[in-house]
Amino acid sequence: MHIGAIHGVTNLATSDSVGPGPVMRTVIVVAVVGVAFMAWFLLRGYGNDK
Repeated sequence: MHIGAIHGVTNLATSDSVGPGPVMRTVIVVAVVGVAFMAWFLLRGYGNDK
């Protein structure tokens, strides 16, 4: 990913202005929670190979 795109997303997520800031924060939080849940779901049976 291009560093300018990362900088733009970071600016949108941390802006105090009305606009995409709250939406981007919500999208980022939901994505992180989703990734954690998917990792737990995929790895929960990893050690149960009997």
